[in-house]
Amino acid sequence: MKVPTLRALSPADGRYADKVGGLRDIFSEYGLIRHRVLVEVRWLQWLADRSDIGELGPLSSVMKDVLNDIVDAFSLDDAERVKALEATTNHDVKAVEYFIREKLGDGPETQPLKDFLHFGCTSEDINNLSYALMLRAARSDALVPVMRDLRNKLRNMAREHAAVPMLSRTHGQTASPTTLGKEIANVAARLERAEKQFAAVEILGKFNGAVGNYNAHAIAYPGVDWPAVSHGFIESLGLQPNPYTTQIEPHDWTAEYCHALVRYDTVLIDFARDVWGYVSLGYFRQKVTQDEVGSSTMPHKVNPIDFENAEGNLGLANALLSHFAEKLPISRWQRDLTDSTVQRNLGVAAGYLIIALQSLLKGIGKLQVDEEAIRADVSAAWEVLAEAVQTVMRRYGIPESYEKLKALTRGQAVTKDVIREFIGTLEIPAAEKKRLLELTPATYIGLAEKQARDI
Repeated sequence: MKVPTLRALSPADGRYADKVGGLRDIFSEYGLIRHRVLVEVRWLQWLADRSDIGELGPLSSVMKDVLNDIVDAFSLDDAERVKALEATTNHDVKAVEYFIREKLGDGPETQPLKDFLHFGCTSEDINNLSYALMLRAARSDALVPVMRDLRNKLRNMAREHAAVPMLSRTHGQTASPTTLGKEIANVAARLERAEKQFAAVEILGKFNGAVGNYNAHAIAYPGVDWPAVSHGFIESLGLQPNPYTTQIEPHDWTAEYCHALVRYDTVLIDFARDVWGYVSLGYFRQKVTQDEVGSSTMPHKVNPIDFENAEGNLGLANALLSHFAEKLPISRWQRDLTDSTVQRNLGVAAGYLIIALQSLLKGIGKLQVDEEAIRADVSAAWEVLAEAVQTVMRRYGIPESYEKLKALTRGQAVTKDVIREFIGTLEIPAAEKKRLLELTPATYIGLAEKQARDI
């Protein structure tokens, strides 16, 4: 299973392999096996701690250490052994059970433990909790820290450039000015909301047997409150129990998790495209690295490749995440295996997202604001003051205010002199007229600066 990166089929394991290292121990085949071993061992320990399962426990301190060591010291060699067993069993979860049996060895305490390995379980009991733990770890250890880092950088940029006036372009046309900081603050606010929704997705698990009814559990120990035992075990792993399932946990929460990421990613696609456009307009320049090449034929070019890379990888992540969300909650009757092969790609989607986030962080780090270019653009757009003038006219009851400014400005060049000459004709209080005459496109920014500083 070791493929040199130059021959890797997926860019995540090839070109971008160094960017997704933090996901490997979570989502790789090794990671899946390791989590399966953890769930099997913890279930055995959970049962052994119960007085109403008298044939099993209690465990000696030595055996507790043995079981903990199987989990804590799990290695790549151990994973290879599981794969070797799977080659014989042709069943990946059963291979984990046989591996643990081997690790327990032979001794006076081990036979009862072997008999209770995988007790009352179906493979999906092990798998669904394993994937739940994997997605929880991906969220807390890999995704959220980078998300937070990106949002903090954007918040700092918003505050730093809060007062830099910038021309808006609604429908691609000149529009009321904003500030560069306020536009960045908009993105930071959207990301914060999307992050909260992602963090709030409840991660569920089931541990109730072959079709979700505790059939095997109840026939073996009819006096035990198996739902309580199961729910307590799931909660001990830091997950929330789903009491009503078939053989599989229905994956609705996984769909919520994926959809939350899709919404987050979509905000970033919007941001990447806007920055690309602002680089094109000259609002941003990019730091030049001496040995980098922007074009194979045009030596002058410094392309916004980090934002293009991010946009492409966010699209790939969303394509996979959307498929997961639409496919995984659907299962024929009590289960089919179409979810199994799909879930193995969860780490691929997370990988593309991590690649995109790192590209955005790199791209932001290379941006240099060209205030002169931004100010020159907005300062030349005197037509944007038409909104300001007609709104003040409305306040003082001048009829057909909008129509008069429309006739003055629409479809023709509007200069400082044109605007000021028109203001001079208005019958409004002198103080208001003076305020309008002092107004420039660069100062007509409303509360944008305050909003940017408050983010």
